[in-house]
Amino acid sequence: MTAPDSDRPDSTPPDRSTPPDRSTPPDRSTPPGPSVPSGSSVPSGSSASPGPSAHGATTPASAVRLDGPWTHRDVAANGARFHIAEMGDGPLVLLLHGFPQFWWTWRHQLPALAEAGYRAVAMDLRGVGGSDRTPRGYDPANLALDITGVVRSLGEPDAALVGHDLGGYLAWTAAVMRPKLVRRLAVTSMPHPRRWRSAMLSDFAQSRAGSYIWGFQRPWLPERQLVADDAALVGRLIRDWSGPKLADDEAVEVYRRAMTIPSTAHCSIEPYRWMVRSMARPDGVQFNRRMKRPVRVPTLQLHGSLDPAMRTRSTAGSAEYVEAPYRWRLFDGLGHFPHEEDPVSFSSELIHWLKDPEPDR
Repeated sequence: MTAPDSDRPDSTPPDRSTPPDRSTPPDRSTPPGPSVPSGSSVPSGSSASPGPSAHGATTPASAVRLDGPWTHRDVAANGARFHIAEMGDGPLVLLLHGFPQFWWTWRHQLPALAEAGYRAVAMDLRGVGGSDRTPRGYDPANLALDITGVVRSLGEPDAALVGHDLGGYLAWTAAVMRPKLVRRLAVTSMPHPRRWRSAMLSDFAQSRAGSYIWGFQRPWLPERQLVADDAALVGRLIRDWSGPKLADDEAVEVYRRAMTIPSTAHCSIEPYRWMVRSMARPDGVQFNRRMKRPVRVPTLQLHGSLDPAMRTRSTAGSAEYVEAPYRWRLFDGLGHFPHEEDPVSFSSELIHWLKDPEPDR
């Protein structure tokens, strides 16, 4: 099914050109796409161990297609190719990562969901991990169409969307734009887009907590800072935003390595630039107006009580945008990454809610 033209932002049409070869030096103006052909399937055991290539640069396959009980492949959707890791059979649960991470952030939930009887799929968002790095298309409306396009490409009638951070922002958006393709919605560490906008503009404490987003509005400097010293800033952000249960050195190294793939830093920042710069533009005003439509699917909102990047007060007000069963779960003592800081508790809460035939308000 092709998305109606009225749902595509005029200013950011999806790029349908052939991506440049990854063997060329990084060109930030036309970022390259993945080297694996669309639709190919790569067994988890066949991926190379992560590390630099012979030329000293990180290769996408080695940094992204990490070994595990899952399988890797690419799917085509919304004019681009998207890398996914999947395992299990049953109703589709689509996992959406946040910044500064990629699909691997859901490594604990993939096997837990598969064991619980679900088809668990973690995708790399446009411009990140093993997915295409297109020159345009990083506004939330188009990124949401990426997500629902992947649902259709997987041959499923709908999906339960589980989003963290930016992935949560896009999951909210997809539930509004394509409600028939979203069976349930679970969001962690991110309020509803209208609530996010209000908090960033009117709450000084939240604006200060999200100061990194304001810093992203500068040209080129944020990209250089993200990749400097083998993406050392990525490690600092993950540790600064975590609660007492810090990520181990090996996990941090995985995220740092993935950020050094050419053009990833630029593509990771572009959605945040749109979110801020479009506030007074017609496309941003139109998006904010569109998000007034209520979410009409059962919704679970998860949050860490010690999250320093997104305050609990900012997130909790999202219930007003949901006209369906809504459940709030606060994880005491966890930070911005509850699904990694306490994966057992997070997965248990998520699976219990997914299996509940009548999730309460």
